[in-house]
Amino acid sequence: QVQLVESGGGLVQAGGSLRLSCAASGSIFSINAMGWYRQAPGKQRELVASITSGGSTNYADSVKGRFTISRDNAKNTVYLQMNSLKPEDTAVYYCNADPYTYHWGQGTQVTVSS
Repeated sequence: QVQLVESGGGLVQAGGSLRLSCAASGSIFSINAMGWYRQAPGKQRELVASITSGGSTNYADSVKGRFTISRDNAKNTVYLQMNSLKPEDTAVYYCNADPYTYHWGQGTQVTVSS
């Protein structure tokens, strides 16, 4: 069973950048698609970016052009580079397979101030 640990969140001003990391305890090499999800207070968890084992990516319209997902199978790690952050990006960010398969990690809090 893969366990996921997210890190890299923090408090940043609007327009700033953060890079999130997701370390998997097991190999993600065989997992076709990995995704970053987020959940804002009072809202449902949503998928914001995903990447296949071949490197194909997909983004929610709300983050397209600002976020970049990448993966390093050798390091069992998935990344999310977030640029031009907006207050509406404030949420707890999680990684998981796409569609989600594993137990959710603790997530990492991203807070964007205006």
